[in-house]
Amino acid sequence: MRTLPVTFLLLLFACTVHTWADTGRVRQKRAWIIDSFSIEEENPGPFPYKLGKIELDRKYLVNFALFGDGVDKEPRNILTITKETGEIYVHGKVDYEAITDSSKALKLRFEAANRSNNAVDTRLGVEIKILDVNDHPPIFQYSNYNVTVEESHAQGLKILTVLASDKDDINTPNGTFSFTIKSVTPKTENVEFYIQQPDRIGFIYFKGCLDYEKAEKYTILIEAKDHGEKKQLSSTSTVTVTISDNNNHLPEFSGQTGTGKVKERDTGIEVLRLQVTDKDSRGSNAWKAKYTIQGDTKNIFKIETDPTTNEGILTVVKPMDYEEQTYQNLSISVQNEAPYFSCTIKKRPKDALWEVNRFFEPPGTNDLKLYKSIPVTINVEDVNDPPVFVPPVKDVIIRENTNVGTSITTVTAIDPDGSHGNTFKYVKGHDEADWITVDEKTGKVSVAKIMDRESPFVINSTYTAIVYAVDDGSPPLTGTGTVRIHLQDQNDNAPVLTVKHVNICMDKEPTTVNITAVDLDLPPYSSPFFYELLGDVEGKWKIDPAQGTTVDLVKESNVYPGHHFLQIRISDQQGFSTVQNLSVTVCNCASDSSCREKMVSKVGIGSRGTWTIILAVLFLAVILLMALFMSCKSQKRMIPLDDGCGRLITTNTELPGTDCMVPFNGDGEKTHYPKDIMTINGQQTVAQIPKPAYLDLSFQRSIDQRISLRRSYRDLKNYQRSSFRSTTSYSSIIVMRGKLSSLINQRLLALQSCDEDREVYKPHCYAHEGEFIANADLDAISIAETDFLPETLTKLDFKFNNLATICSPPPMKT
Repeated sequence: MRTLPVTFLLLLFACTVHTWADTGRVRQKRAWIIDSFSIEEENPGPFPYKLGKIELDRKYLVNFALFGDGVDKEPRNILTITKETGEIYVHGKVDYEAITDSSKALKLRFEAANRSNNAVDTRLGVEIKILDVNDHPPIFQYSNYNVTVEESHAQGLKILTVLASDKDDINTPNGTFSFTIKSVTPKTENVEFYIQQPDRIGFIYFKGCLDYEKAEKYTILIEAKDHGEKKQLSSTSTVTVTISDNNNHLPEFSGQTGTGKVKERDTGIEVLRLQVTDKDSRGSNAWKAKYTIQGDTKNIFKIETDPTTNEGILTVVKPMDYEEQTYQNLSISVQNEAPYFSCTIKKRPKDALWEVNRFFEPPGTNDLKLYKSIPVTINVEDVNDPPVFVPPVKDVIIRENTNVGTSITTVTAIDPDGSHGNTFKYVKGHDEADWITVDEKTGKVSVAKIMDRESPFVINSTYTAIVYAVDDGSPPLTGTGTVRIHLQDQNDNAPVLTVKHVNICMDKEPTTVNITAVDLDLPPYSSPFFYELLGDVEGKWKIDPAQGTTVDLVKESNVYPGHHFLQIRISDQQGFSTVQNLSVTVCNCASDSSCREKMVSKVGIGSRGTWTIILAVLFLAVILLMALFMSCKSQKRMIPLDDGCGRLITTNTELPGTDCMVPFNGDGEKTHYPKDIMTINGQQTVAQIPKPAYLDLSFQRSIDQRISLRRSYRDLKNYQRSSFRSTTSYSSIIVMRGKLSSLINQRLLALQSCDEDREVYKPHCYAHEGEFIANADLDAISIAETDFLPETLTKLDFKFNNLATICSPPPMKT
């Protein structure tokens, strides 16, 4: 490499000024004469070689020194200077591209020092210019480029951008380059590729029309070459252009398979397959066919594309009737899923874009003139048709309770098939209540059973039945008809009470309770109703008003508490009536907080519970015997018939001390029980008090037996409340319960009389004799108004004779 002359840049920072201490004189600035230096990169040597010499105008000897790039900084040890002579030597190659400074020069500092005292006389900043040589070719960003281009891509539109760079000096020909297309494979007459280069970027274009069928892929070799003066360096990159097939070929019909026939009433049957050919890439949207049917105004057919074969499959989706039409003419066209386009070359000018004709179908259009079509005829085959009812639904109006055997209508069916002379018979289908019969020859529909409009099989006064007509074809076919029977109402239902048992409060003034009746018939055979009380109710009960759906039952003030049975005649607007039994419980709502809660309770008894009630009575008698045995061992008393205390003592708990109905003792004073009941959180319980010494074992047992007796009677009451179902049987049980109540009250009096001998124990009376106390556990007990004589016990059956013996035990030995 030859040395190029360059200007050595000498920057003189300052001239050193010295003050001589012995004379006081100032030293003057000196001028330096230094040659210019430059180094050509990659100089092959031999090394070291002399770069130049620094000469100084000095009358005394100096020592030369050099510092900076190429000496003690990177690139190190490239430059040296002779200390005595100032000669500069180069010891190695210098890389232009390795110099990071933008000026591409080595920056140094030169110093000269007096040899006599080593004092630095002068400092200079020096730059040695590095000269670039063309040692780097242009390099592409990628050695291979890949791009996919649509077949419909228009000429003159960029398809790819390539980039390259050169490490040499971009301000010299060494660092500038040009792009060139060296080759295109394969070569086709329909397209020509070219490249344009603004600055260091290459844009690739083409002229003409891309055609997937002529070339699916092009390989383009691109070269980038610099403009070096001594030599030119270059590199290449490969560009692969893949052509994506578009729809530039229309499908064409090539044939059809299938019978082209359909049986009437068939649906979902394939009748034809249409074949097409297409030159576009198989499986692409440009190849996939899309069929359209013309002339099918009733939408009887549909056509789908087989994704594998691209065939059009024609299917019937609605039944056809041979009697209406024997064939159907259609026209079927085919197109592709991708829009169609075309490109043809007219001229190929050398320095300009080629002249071409392009057509591109706008997406979403359906230009039938552009696509191929084919006529298709579908023939309809006649088959046996089922009978048809005329009309299919027949409505009939009759009165309910129409006599059995009455003809209500005649259904008619016809055979629409003119080519098959079939006969048919009528058959009854769905008839849930089995109310009709159908004559198999004539279709006459008659009443088989009495029809009731209030039947659960009737909805909105309408009963629906199904009738079939079955022909004798092969196979036999069935037609279906519907008979809707609209039932007119008759007054065949009397009004009845919705509730057969009510509760009413006892008061000094008349009190009322609502009673309601219903009638299954429709107006005018139903409400408002007329109410009438039967029997001896004068001054006791009345109904106000006497007409309506819901009326008030009025209790007069002189009706005693307990259960009462009333008979009420209820008539509809036409006078059709029924006598209803109503059970009424009268209780004191003022003193008994549970009385109003009982207003919603109901009582009844079933016939099968009678023996269970008798067994419960026997069990209660055994409990009574145990109470007598424990509390009155040495006494035998007849059961007194004291009217003043002939009923159960009313209590609110199951423990002693709260008896409210206590008879007078022999001295005319009321006895008292200890107040051993206390209320905690609204609930009564036994207070925890010390047991007095006077409560001996026999007295405690007497109290325990009363508790057990009350519990047994409550269990009996609960059983009766859940078991009673029949009003008729209930009346007989009430008499039995009244007698039993009298017997139990008398036995309790006997228990209390035993306590009267104990002077230290005086029961407390919580209510006056004869006052009615409502109870949350026991219903009010009705006592028969007729006298009950003890001797009647001897006339009962053997079980009650045993009970009488138990109730009057022999004296106990002490």
